[in-house]
Amino acid sequence: MAKPARFGRRSRVRAAGSGDGQTPRRPRLYALDGMRLLAALSVLSFHWTAYVGIDGIWQGVTPREVLPAVNHLAAYGWLGVELFFVISGFVICMSCWGKSAGEFFVSRVTRLYPAYWAGIGLSTLVILGMSKYARTTAGDGLGAQTVLANLTMLQNALGFRHVDGVYWTLWAELRFYLIFAIVVAMGLTYRKVVAFCGIWTILAVLAPASGWPLLVTLAMPDESPFFIAGVGMFLMYRFGQNMLLWGIVGFSWLLALSRIGSIQRIYVEVLHHPLSWKVMAGGMTLAFALVLAAALGLFNWMQWKWLTVAGALTYPLYLIHQEAGWATIHFWLTHGLGVRAALGVTLVMALLTAYLIHRLVERPLSKVLKRGLDRSMVSLRRESSTPQAPKH
Repeated sequence: MAKPARFGRRSRVRAAGSGDGQTPRRPRLYALDGMRLLAALSVLSFHWTAYVGIDGIWQGVTPREVLPAVNHLAAYGWLGVELFFVISGFVICMSCWGKSAGEFFVSRVTRLYPAYWAGIGLSTLVILGMSKYARTTAGDGLGAQTVLANLTMLQNALGFRHVDGVYWTLWAELRFYLIFAIVVAMGLTYRKVVAFCGIWTILAVLAPASGWPLLVTLAMPDESPFFIAGVGMFLMYRFGQNMLLWGIVGFSWLLALSRIGSIQRIYVEVLHHPLSWKVMAGGMTLAFALVLAAALGLFNWMQWKWLTVAGALTYPLYLIHQEAGWATIHFWLTHGLGVRAALGVTLVMALLTAYLIHRLVERPLSKVLKRGLDRSMVSLRRESSTPQAPKH
């Protein structure tokens, strides 16, 4: 879910000690923007037409009864999250190559928080304002303290509920950024990133049996294979293929498939019907294959610039689609629209709202935050380099 960026200058590559100082500047991977939109719409379809834990939205029936054909496919729409994680591993490594830890911090704050704050505000207003129409329990416990905790994006660690359930993935992203920042601080090189992939893989495998909750939280056994695979695919993209990188990607794929059982139990509980292991394995394999194809240049022909706009809408759309979407669907159902019309109108409204958030909030606020944080980093470096007067 993070925004891809172009490579840094060649001088930075040489300074990083990658041994790849002659690597030319690469073109933008428009295919990744399209994949992000595909992933967001996949998750949206899951929440709108498959998830059954929504009191009152469908007026006493389940999505499976209302839209049986759509529901059969949308029940696997949550696999879009796994695609997001693979893309994130790829683009985070790409966008921070040659950057300092301070630059990495600034880029993540300016990318994640502006749209997120707008999403919290909108979702809170919709949940509380439209609860009389939706008759859901979404507003339970949604007080000022919970909303304020959510503004930090650390509500999970602080013990508060999410304003919107989809925010759990942001907690996974933040933990990935935290551990990857360690490598960034040491200076990204090919060797260090490969070592990072290996060490994280080992920790993720050992964490569940360790009995240490903190290790499990940081190692993320269920999510780490996707992030690690994305990082490995970026190394293929930048440095070329070799057996070691194929091993990182392939081993991560096997670990992802081994986690299907634990992930399956979560989604069966919210769907109230079984899921096919084969379909889940196929969906995860497809997530790996799509990003791998982009890394290997198989989508270089895809130079449709409108995909940049589509990719920009993905993050705000993802942030607002669940709770606000449910309330809006039910509002239209109770005001005379049929099921398909209600879904269609809500989708148009969600896309338009995502565009407005991007244009009116995310872009201008990101620029303000970047200017302020850049000045702060300059001040921090200046103070750190100023000799301290000896104490008497």
